[in-house]
Amino acid sequence: VNSLEDYRYVSGQWNVWIPRDISAMTNSCVVIPCTFMYPSGVRPYRGIHGIWYFGQPYPQLFPPVVFKTRTEIVHESYQGRTKLIGDLHQRNCTLLISNIGTEHSGRYYFRADLGGANIYTYPDFSELKVLDQPNIDIPEEIVADENLELTCYAPDNCPENSPEIQWMYTDYLPEPEYTSDYVEESNTAVLSSTLTFTPRPMHNGQLLGCRVYYPNTTLVYERLISLDVKYAPRSVWVNVSAEVMEGSSVTLHCEVDSNPPPRISWLFGDQELLWDTASNASLSLEDLNPSQEGIYTCVGDNGYGVMNTSMYLAVLYPPSEPVVNGSLTILEGSSISLQCSTQGNPAPTLTWLKDGELVGTITAEEVSVLELLELTPQGDGQYRCLAENEHGRASSSLNITVEYAPVLLDESKCTVVREGVQCVCMATGNPEPTIEFYLPDKNITINDTDGRYNYYTHTDGHTSTGMIKLREKGEHLGNGAVNVHCSISNIYGSESFHLELQQEKKYMMAVIVGTIGGVAVIAFIIAAVRYVGHNNKKENGNPGQDLVSKLENPALYYNTVKKDKQCLRKKVLKTELLGSKFNSILEESTGEDGDYQPVGSMFLGGRSRDGGTSGRGDDGSDYTEIKAK
Repeated sequence: VNSLEDYRYVSGQWNVWIPRDISAMTNSCVVIPCTFMYPSGVRPYRGIHGIWYFGQPYPQLFPPVVFKTRTEIVHESYQGRTKLIGDLHQRNCTLLISNIGTEHSGRYYFRADLGGANIYTYPDFSELKVLDQPNIDIPEEIVADENLELTCYAPDNCPENSPEIQWMYTDYLPEPEYTSDYVEESNTAVLSSTLTFTPRPMHNGQLLGCRVYYPNTTLVYERLISLDVKYAPRSVWVNVSAEVMEGSSVTLHCEVDSNPPPRISWLFGDQELLWDTASNASLSLEDLNPSQEGIYTCVGDNGYGVMNTSMYLAVLYPPSEPVVNGSLTILEGSSISLQCSTQGNPAPTLTWLKDGELVGTITAEEVSVLELLELTPQGDGQYRCLAENEHGRASSSLNITVEYAPVLLDESKCTVVREGVQCVCMATGNPEPTIEFYLPDKNITINDTDGRYNYYTHTDGHTSTGMIKLREKGEHLGNGAVNVHCSISNIYGSESFHLELQQEKKYMMAVIVGTIGGVAVIAFIIAAVRYVGHNNKKENGNPGQDLVSKLENPALYYNTVKKDKQCLRKKVLKTELLGSKFNSILEESTGEDGDYQPVGSMFLGGRSRDGGTSGRGDDGSDYTEIKAK
């Protein structure tokens, strides 16, 4: 029977009323209230006796005897500790247990002995809990920033002492409040103290204590608890933004402060790279490339809230090969834009070079535009875009070809050469010009299909050269007039020019030097002849006398005449050779191509006016034989 109402209802039967649960602190005492009933038709025989058992209600199972009125024989663990404080005749079976220990926790049964066969063990029991520390009522979940109540309980079932409750380690709690309560139920009493406050995330893991003590005794009981405060992530720590070289490795760390531990995710953009349920997680990236540069985000979610933190990972690398326009062919006067783009980290500088020379400006952007306005032929060439940063350089090139109508060059002219008249026509253009000569007087067009006049043409880059020779050696120039036209043409235009006959400085100098040289040679020959004649007179003395002596000795006269002739011929020959060498010097001054004919060679070559004969010496030089009359 668990209540007095139940007890009264069954009062005509074998019934007992005892508290189902009761508690006490170790080394203190406890009183188990007990009231029993027996049938009204039963008459006690030799008084009423009672027995308290521990653990089992049936004697045949030999349960430990806690107390027995007929004898003092009890179980050793209860020796001197138990006392019946109720009056059995008043149907009060209340039991006092002193100096109890935790080994005394368990079920207690009462057995009524009214004598004879009227012995009855009540099946109802009272379960004793012996505590070595107070109980603290803790909510299943403690959430940060929500009101929290903690209640500490101390049993007050020992009439000898009444407990008191005190909270410990509350100095750092925000505005704690304390309330006390005393509860009596079924003749048992419990003292309680409630601590109320609002925990913060910082209170997670904090120790709180409840102390129960009995004044005027040494009995003190304490219980410590650690607050398990649930809170959403309040901080997410990651690496600071970093710069790493392409091809290297890096590890990104993330720590989240939350309770319980969160689900940590590493995100790159919208892509989840890693996740783990823990307070920290590390993401390892190896052999980095530029595509892995960007924002990496660590997200912590523990069901109470979500928080994230991001960092920027920069991948450093040298400039990539610049992307430029393809090679272009444009018409003179046109304008174009050259674009160059590249990628690099840090951002590279872009420089435009033409044939190795700087053009435009240096830019520090990933795209550079070079404006070329109204291009001239001088804009033709190779353009290179150079990208540079502190980690390297790269470049790309393109060719700009400027096409234009032909232009006649100043070197175009006709000149007198040894073979006759040579006409040269030089022009530049793109595509390279075609050159033709036209002789109006003869209505003749001379080009590469016409082999006359020693037509010759040559192309060097965008420059074309055409050349003809109008007269062969020995052909007279007539009145000296030359009427030659040069025609130059390509797909962008054609022009015709009249070529002037020019006497070049070299030619005029050769004429002057040749004339002076010719006169000097003649003067030298005359002087030589006079010198030889004068010597002969000296050697002959009186001509009449010498003639008589010579006639007297004919053989001697013949030898003398023969020697004189040989000596004269040797001197004349020396003079001729000297003139031939002088002429050679003059010819060498005009070059090996024989463009010019010195006047000196006219005197020494060809037939002389005095009827002398001409010929060539052993060394191939011209000479003139002078005959003495």
